[in-house]
Amino acid sequence: MKKLLIVLILFFSYTTYSQTAEEYYNSGYEKHQNGDYEGAIADYTKSIELEPRYINYYNRGNVKFDLEDHSGAIADYTKAIELNPNKAGAYYTRGNAKNILDDHKGSIDDYTKAIEINPNNAVAYMGRGIAKYYLKDNNGACSDWRIAVNLGDEEAKEWIANQCN
Repeated sequence: MKKLLIVLILFFSYTTYSQTAEEYYNSGYEKHQNGDYEGAIADYTKSIELEPRYINYYNRGNVKFDLEDHSGAIADYTKAIELNPNKAGAYYTRGNAKNILDDHKGSIDDYTKAIEINPNNAVAYMGRGIAKYYLKDNNGACSDWRIAVNLGDEEAKEWIANQCN
């Protein structure tokens, strides 16, 4: 009887004090904000193990991006997109990672999808313009930068001044 009581106490203690996916997510978010990237990845990973959601993969991808693990970030953004293909953010940030890895055609596809989801996404136009510029499509780049400026992106003005006639 004593052994059964001890087992039950341990079981209920364990289940009472185990963290939830949301708690791991919140901890990961806080660690990311405070620069503890490895801790953030560990907590987001635990959150994913308990509850694989778009936001968990998206935020873990952001941490990997900040660590310059762009391939790892792309993998997490891709999983986030699989879970919720109607969020522009993962397409945009995956486009940024692809641009850094010189996959400019792939980044254009992602920026274009982000724009389809949110046509007022100035930074997606900006990023797509940069990708087009690297692919020597100056007319397409300038066109995207002009749209970005019209949507309020100030950085695009500099690109226009320096690259567009």
